[in-house]
Amino acid sequence: MPGVVVIGAGPGIGRAVGRRFAREGLPVALIARRRPDADWADLTLAADSTDETALRTALDKAVAELGTPDVLVYNAAKIASDRIGELSLREHQEAWAVNVGGAMTAAAHVAPAMVANGGGSFLITGGMPETKPDYVSLSLGKAGVRALVSLLDQTYGADGLHAATVTVHGQVAPGTAFDPDDIAEHYWTLHRQPQDEWKFEVHHTGIV
Repeated sequence: MPGVVVIGAGPGIGRAVGRRFAREGLPVALIARRRPDADWADLTLAADSTDETALRTALDKAVAELGTPDVLVYNAAKIASDRIGELSLREHQEAWAVNVGGAMTAAAHVAPAMVANGGGSFLITGGMPETKPDYVSLSLGKAGVRALVSLLDQTYGADGLHAATVTVHGQVAPGTAFDPDDIAEHYWTLHRQPQDEWKFEVHHTGIV
């Protein structure tokens, strides 16, 4: 049974999303810079999202083991405080590579096969609902995520690929209004939406 691949499977949202899909009986592959320690996952792999070769290789292994995924979740991000002029161009490029570039690599590598297999969901963790001058590189990256979701929908949406972002409005921490298990529910809801009800961005504001 095709399942879900989570890129950026750290101890917060990434793992919570994997567990949420696993509860529905879907096979789960987790990819992170360090191989995740998650004995409940069907497959765990190490790959840096900014290393095209490593990420593509990890995705190929996931497909070989579990089949073309129904869902791909991109959760990698570089979260750091910086203002205009504080980072070099190279540092901005490095942040962009994590926040957007890895998602583009994954989409280019897997989305065509997902469409050929009947479609599915390509879901990206967003943030920065408003730009903030103390988080320039992250603001630019999350704006890029929104643009990428729109481009993926224009390219693959008619063929059944649901591209969307989950925008988180606060700091993720268990037991708070931004509990990763609560946030993970949005990903399952998006994946289950009928095509005529697709949403392309949902917000977790922490307000019930």
